[in-house]
Amino acid sequence: MTASDAAPTEPDDEPDEAGAAESGTASGAGSGRGAAGDGPRAAGDEPEEGTHEPRDESRDPLEAATRATRSLQGLSTELTARVPQLLEAMRSVGTGLELHTTLDRICETAAELADARYAAIGVVDEEGRGLSDFVTHGIDEETAARIGHRPDGHRGLLGALIHDPVPVMLTDLTSDPRAAGFPPGHPPMRTFLGVPIRVQGEIFGNLYLAEKRGGAQFNDYDLHMVRVLATEAGIAIGNARLYEAARQRERWIDGSVAVTTALLSGGDAEDALTVVAEQARRLADAAAGIVLLPAAEGGLEIVAVASERPATALGEVMPPESPVIARLLAGEPVFVADAATDPRVITRSAGRYGPCMMLPLQSGGRVLGALATPRTRGSRQFTEAERTLATQFASQAALALIMAEAQRDRERLAVYEDRDRIARDLHDLVIQRLFATGMMLEGAQRRSRVPAVQDGVGKAVDELDVTIQEIRTAIFALQQGPAEAPSGLRTRVLREINMAAVPLGFTPGHRFLGPVDALVGELTGKNLIAALREALSNAFRHADASRIDVIVDATVKLPDGSEGVRLTVADDGVGIPDGGRRSGLRNLARRAESLGGSSVCGPGIGEDGRGTTVRWEAPL
Repeated sequence: MTASDAAPTEPDDEPDEAGAAESGTASGAGSGRGAAGDGPRAAGDEPEEGTHEPRDESRDPLEAATRATRSLQGLSTELTARVPQLLEAMRSVGTGLELHTTLDRICETAAELADARYAAIGVVDEEGRGLSDFVTHGIDEETAARIGHRPDGHRGLLGALIHDPVPVMLTDLTSDPRAAGFPPGHPPMRTFLGVPIRVQGEIFGNLYLAEKRGGAQFNDYDLHMVRVLATEAGIAIGNARLYEAARQRERWIDGSVAVTTALLSGGDAEDALTVVAEQARRLADAAAGIVLLPAAEGGLEIVAVASERPATALGEVMPPESPVIARLLAGEPVFVADAATDPRVITRSAGRYGPCMMLPLQSGGRVLGALATPRTRGSRQFTEAERTLATQFASQAALALIMAEAQRDRERLAVYEDRDRIARDLHDLVIQRLFATGMMLEGAQRRSRVPAVQDGVGKAVDELDVTIQEIRTAIFALQQGPAEAPSGLRTRVLREINMAAVPLGFTPGHRFLGPVDALVGELTGKNLIAALREALSNAFRHADASRIDVIVDATVKLPDGSEGVRLTVADDGVGIPDGGRRSGLRNLARRAESLGGSSVCGPGIGEDGRGTTVRWEAPL
């Protein structure tokens, strides 16, 4: 039987056939088309146009049963016997609202109804050119693994049915001119039955059945029964899609609320961006959620990644010459079918991904960055609904970012106004009083004739000078700008000192001279911190010290007359033994020399110079 011979007329012809069935003119195998057309009438039995019967027949069960019985009189004995099975199948496919579960149930029910070994539903993509999903029944996981990639519907018999969605029944699908053969590992199939599934008048996909059990052929009764089931399946799928769309919108709304809450909670900005990435990944059912912000050298830098794999892409910069970056910075979304092969995506990590949404984080015409949600290679494409919801999510996240930024700016402004007031008070009141106290002590020292008193007053004056220097250092720290404060050199030095206090058993003393955060460059600062870490480690491991003093002076003059910074670490330990290892000291010297500075060792701060003093200095 050829496809044209097996294919019955479209549903538009069914009302006439149903009328013939009710008149008793359609019966037996020779009238299979008319008998199958009666299938829906037997189940639902809508009144004919022009009659005065009520449409809601559930109000009169006796009348509905009478009409159903009258309709069945025109059916063949075989088809009549299968009506209860059809009704049970229709009831089964209408149960539940989860879309993929509904598709699985339709496949299983159709296979039982037509006594087929295999069943499948190919879901047509939004462009109508291929398959976006392929649900099977009768293929176990081991066989599916051998087959590999599922059909895409771009060629072969499945592709032909996408472009020409009509019922098809074949006795040997391998001999059909539209067939393209089976991939390796695919089970053999010959008999074939396919019918389209329509949802709200549009093609949703096709229902395929293959290999009728017992070696028999699919017949007209099978075809008509499956067509009726496909009609009911279209209704069930429509309901499931509406339910899934509502749930999907609800999830995206909840995700937007979670992002807004995280961004406005006043927490760490990096943690908030990670929340954005995690929510985007979860909601888009993606392999990763990636947040990108403008990089200093141009382009976009990956600043947050949510993925099951290690975030190796963190810090990677998408160059400004990429066409994707240009569109994102212009506020346009970019949808990529396969990131691994798309020439526009020029990043190291692109080879791992397939479909990808890249959305600008923009609000009020301002582009803050971008959000990317890539799926693994071979995954289904993003639907139009997912693209719309993700775009709205990105806009909401951008608005929350702007609000969080404004909130942090207000908080920082309040903090820095208070710090500026404190700095002024320290400078105008405390330091002036300390100066006056120092001058009074110096005058008393000159008038005293007792040497012990003179020495004691002199030491008090020296302590006042040190106190004034420390207050000035505190004033410099209070006056640092918002961008400098979190990563200032002073903060990093204090962090190293506090970390060293644990193994030492005491906290080393410290002093800062001059505005170290404002004057010391980033490269010099990194090497100074490394030198401090090395010096404190040496003191802990070798010095057996009870006192360590750390001084960072940003006001020194180097031997060549240039301005520099000096790190002094002095202890009262055992000193450097003769013949001892010097690897740590050589490391300090190499760091200083690489910057144009120097590192020397001298006596410590213990009695009679016991201990060691390390002086490390480099240009600012």
